[in-house]
Amino acid sequence: MSEHTKDTTRVVAGLKAAIHNPHVSEEAKEHAIQRLREMGQDVDVAPQETAEKPPPQQDEGRVLAGYKATLSNPYTSEEAKKHAEEVLQAAGIYGRHQDATDEEHGTRVLAGYKAAIHNPRVSDEAKQHARQYLEEHGVEIE
Repeated sequence: MSEHTKDTTRVVAGLKAAIHNPHVSEEAKEHAIQRLREMGQDVDVAPQETAEKPPPQQDEGRVLAGYKATLSNPYTSEEAKKHAEEVLQAAGIYGRHQDATDEEHGTRVLAGYKAAIHNPRVSDEAKQHARQYLEEHGVEIE
């Protein structure tokens, strides 16, 4: 089997698992049910099975990281990538087509130099350069 050929048995198993996973959205579960029916599979799901269980508290950072990963996954559909980008933009995180602003970049550079000063693996010479750079940019060193 080539690396791009999907094993139908595994696809069916994945779709069935998605239906019962409390971390999967209702919309995605409905899509999985629809796909299973299109594949001629019997779908044995009670309508309230997922609606009765509130989803557990999720770590928002991990969820957003998953959406970021979706953007760079070559096997993800454009529709899924568009949805991921919308979610990230709604959360205040820029999507795949936007770069950080100059101000954001500058802030990150300064933070990197601050971190270098406190990192025991950074040479004394590099720490001195970091201090000099921060002083030139009016940043107080702790």
